[in-house]
Amino acid sequence: MVLRTVSHLVAPLVAVVVAIALWWGATVAWGIKPFFVPSPPDIVEAFRREPAYLLRELVATMAATAAGFALAAVGGVLLAVVLTTSRTLERAVLPLLIAVNAIPKVAVAPLLVVWLGFGPQPKIVLVVLIAFFPIVLASAAGLTSTPVELTEFARSLDASFLQTYLRLRLPWALPQIFVGLKVAVSLAVIGAVVAEISNPDAGLGSVVVLSSTSADTPMAFAAITLLAALSVTLFYVVTALERVLIPWAREISG
Repeated sequence: MVLRTVSHLVAPLVAVVVAIALWWGATVAWGIKPFFVPSPPDIVEAFRREPAYLLRELVATMAATAAGFALAAVGGVLLAVVLTTSRTLERAVLPLLIAVNAIPKVAVAPLLVVWLGFGPQPKIVLVVLIAFFPIVLASAAGLTSTPVELTEFARSLDASFLQTYLRLRLPWALPQIFVGLKVAVSLAVIGAVVAEISNPDAGLGSVVVLSSTSADTPMAFAAITLLAALSVTLFYVVTALERVLIPWAREISG
């Protein structure tokens, strides 16, 4: 057990170190200037130059991502529950959801600024729009995957519709719901960045835009590095929550 835990921690660290070493070696071997692709020391220097600024923008991105993801998670699961109560309702609403999801979010981002003004609101809405669909789809798939034998058994015990959903269908669907949540949490960060690029008043996306405008490529890469770290952290937070809430899922899966 201890060796497995150590391997789970060491393997990703080794992969990151190897990737950084290859990146650093490529910039040195080909003499790539920091203006085009900065080396790891250049990015570290950018962190040292303005740590408070980067931390402040990281918090802004994290707040928009967390708020939008929470709204998408609650709304997505609730809508999936509603859709799976009726085949007719699911057939009617699902094409609309697919159509909305197919709209390029980059095109919507400037319109959200016009409709909602500057500030965190358009960023949160764009995060919801990007993260919502995978949660609905995964939750609906999980809620409709309950074995017929179990639903028949619930009927034989005179379980009500609400009891069947809360005690049988929802617990059975939780592994699939968490698949949607893990996909959506990474998309949520992308949604926040897209919104910040369109409205560069705060957040790491604005750092990328402003640094690119001023030709400060190391600072832009520092912001991108923080975005990558934020995505990985949020993904593993959702994974840890999954293991706490449904520890039995790993035992019944392949």
